Amino acid sequence: MDYLKRVSDNVLAERLEAFGAVLIEGPKWCGKTTTAEQHAKSVIKMQDPDMSNEYLATAESKPSLLLLGETPRLIDEWQDAPVLWDAVRTMVDKRQSVGQFILTGSNAVRKDKIRHSGTGRISRMKMIPMSLYESKESNGKISLSELFNNPNLDIDGITSDMKIEDLIFSACRGGWPASVNIKSRKAQLLIAQNYVDTVCKEDISRIDGVKRDELLTKQILKSYSRNISTLAKKSSILEDVIASGEVSCTKPTFEDYIDALTRLFVIDNIPAWCPAIRSKTAIRSGFKRSFVDPSIAVATLGLSPDSLMTQLKTFGFIFEQMCIRDLRAYTPDFNSHISYYHDRYGLEADLVLHLSDGRYALIECKLGSREIEDGAEHLKELKRLIQKYNETEKQVPLREPDLLIILTGGQMAYTRPDGVKIIPLACLKD
Repeated sequence: MDYLKRVSDNVLAERLEAFGAVLIEGPKWCGKTTTAEQHAKSVIKMQDPDMSNEYLATAESKPSLLLLGETPRLIDEWQDAPVLWDAVRTMVDKRQSVGQFILTGSNAVRKDKIRHSGTGRISRMKMIPMSLYESKESNGKISLSELFNNPNLDIDGITSDMKIEDLIFSACRGGWPASVNIKSRKAQLLIAQNYVDTVCKEDISRIDGVKRDELLTKQILKSYSRNISTLAKKSSILEDVIASGEVSCTKPTFEDYIDALTRLFVIDNIPAWCPAIRSKTAIRSGFKRSFVDPSIAVATLGLSPDSLMTQLKTFGFIFEQMCIRDLRAYTPDFNSHISYYHDRYGLEADLVLHLSDGRYALIECKLGSREIEDGAEHLKELKRLIQKYNETEKQVPLREPDLLIILTGGQMAYTRPDGVKIIPLACLKD
């Protein structure tokens, strides 16, 4: 099976040159171990069924023994023995050398399980399922980094190789590396379905040893899926869970399940961007509901490529999830992040992509061409409000957006006369 190069490969290589150890976090099956193995010179897998008991016993008595081996040494699923974190930190201090260890983990470990933060010794990086460019579906003719470096870059006439039915199938299949390498399209769809099933039956309880109910987990994921790409409050989602009539759930229990799903990197919500262009009470500040991959919502709701072909309104929400995943994949450096803007006057930007150096893009996700005009007006009005604010606030002006982008499921890229860039998602790369 050929290895498909990931954007994270470059990030990992850079961090191994700067830090003693690198922690790769992210959902299971997103390719963390496979990517880490491309850079490691020795490997220990904590969940190896033939050796796991021996490894855990060694970790309890003398964890430093597990760190012996050619470097970089990969410790896969290190969270099974949290003491390894402090052991790695200590060994990095002892050796005073970079590129010693790579740790991978598919669930976040509580801070009370480790003694030291690892600051300056262990660098954290996040991996997510594959973007369309990484799965070789986006033709990558438009580079996001080149756009930021040259906002006047000529993109007119660049076309996508993916039609709407191709985008729908890719969203249903998801960015799971195992599915990309399967020849049968029907079999490809089983990976996401099995992922959701495993989360509900096993991972939700295995993460911390607390027994949780499979049916309740499924119902919470289903209610969450019905609210993806919206600002639905937790209370509304909880009400939907209870209204199903299939399960009972208290608020503390609901909060516990949401926390577990977040630590498993299944739920990955989008925070609000709250610039000072409106009063604080006018700007929405809750989270936009999001999964780490669009296929989770598709599998949870029992949708299929055929059914979504006749439910394009529903696919519009799923398409936004695919845009979020790909933008995250293309900007994995320190402090880059995604937020959204929405106020009570109806002005919004679906996404705000912030780079670590302060540059940012206002982005709308519009599946079809009929929505482009409305999206462009939103982006231009938001930019105008920022400019108006800066006219009165001379001391602490807000940076104006570097790019105004509408990501579409259409075929052709172009720059409008007003400067808004229309870009098919399947033309984009890092």
